[in-house]
Amino acid sequence: MNPQPQRFVSRLTRETLALILAGGRGSRLKHLTLWRAKPAVPFGGKFRIIDFPLSNCINSGIRRVGVLTQYKAHSLIQHVQRGWSFLRGEFGEFIELLPAQQRIETSWYAGTADAVYQNIDIIRQHAPEYVLILAGDHIYKMDYGQMIAYHVESGADMTVGCLQVERESARAFGVMAVDEKGQVNGFLEKPEDPPEMPGHPGTALASMGIYVFNTGFLFERLIRDADDSRSNHDFGKDIIPGIIDRYRVMAYPFRDEREGVQAYWRDVGTVDSYWRANLELIGVTPELNLYDSEWPIWTYQEQWPPAKFVFDDDDRRGMAIDSMVSGGCIISGSTVRHSLLFSDVQVNAGSRVHDSVILPSVNVGENCEIRRCVIDRGCQIPDGVRIGVDEEEDARHFFISPGGVRVVTPEMLGQLSRYVR
Repeated sequence: MNPQPQRFVSRLTRETLALILAGGRGSRLKHLTLWRAKPAVPFGGKFRIIDFPLSNCINSGIRRVGVLTQYKAHSLIQHVQRGWSFLRGEFGEFIELLPAQQRIETSWYAGTADAVYQNIDIIRQHAPEYVLILAGDHIYKMDYGQMIAYHVESGADMTVGCLQVERESARAFGVMAVDEKGQVNGFLEKPEDPPEMPGHPGTALASMGIYVFNTGFLFERLIRDADDSRSNHDFGKDIIPGIIDRYRVMAYPFRDEREGVQAYWRDVGTVDSYWRANLELIGVTPELNLYDSEWPIWTYQEQWPPAKFVFDDDDRRGMAIDSMVSGGCIISGSTVRHSLLFSDVQVNAGSRVHDSVILPSVNVGENCEIRRCVIDRGCQIPDGVRIGVDEEEDARHFFISPGGVRVVTPEMLGQLSRYVR
């Protein structure tokens, strides 16, 4: 039996400040990010994407967190204020919202490194020994304490969280070349011929966009980068390539310690990957276990009553099969199959929902057919509408992804949503 992994809730995590980069637009999600930043996109029936890195911080014992926002951040800010205000400031715990406010430069955040640099005075006030920089738009569960301990034990100036991926897949990532000890000696952005991971033929180490820095070293590199007019001011494009030859940069492979395999991680940055990752959760034993009491995902949720399934006539039976149905939903004489319904969704008599992700506060009228769809928050689907059946007709009204997933928003239906998205 594999030993239980250690939990690093210790001095190291207490002396760490986490910064979550949550200002990205997420344009590949198309209309789902028309009114919200990507980290604010709902996921998993009751959560938002930002809840995953925030929960990882809390579960790892990191209670000093800054969330850097920029693009259409209203719903993200509202969500964090409502759901993440339970930390006690008198104990030195906080989750601070850090909007782009031109503290140093008279411009918005120009890149990931610039976003951190423009908040350098705030970081200095908190005086952390280590700074953990996280992307706010990925789905995974990770004990950051283990990565910080690895960083300290290896004597690194910077440590990069990495995924072990197939070489073919690595072409879409920033890829690390490492030696036998895990020290980074090369970095390539989306290479055609990714370097193999030592001892693991056919695989490569891809950057997760997670970094641990010694604070003094981070300040030095950010100031140098800010003074370089040729820089993109990005960690992957500029900071890492500029330091690997002269400083100790280590790669930390993110693995499932119990199973000894690559841990669950999803970039839900496209409509197809978002749809697929949500529907994966419906499986009997999905890779991402949302029912894990040892590593819960925290969130803000409205107080909806339990889901209800009504009518049991032969021609009008409310039922859901191989599906996840959240609180406040009413399945009224209709059928939901292999779908995920967020809170406050109503599916009315005679309608059929298959292979779809329905975001909160959607009403599906009577005698509708919904297939392979992502329905955005607040949509009111009129009676008799069929989506996902006729591609030519759907293309006139909705966005269709390369994988054939339809995205439906209130605007596409000629509606004005009263909900903050």
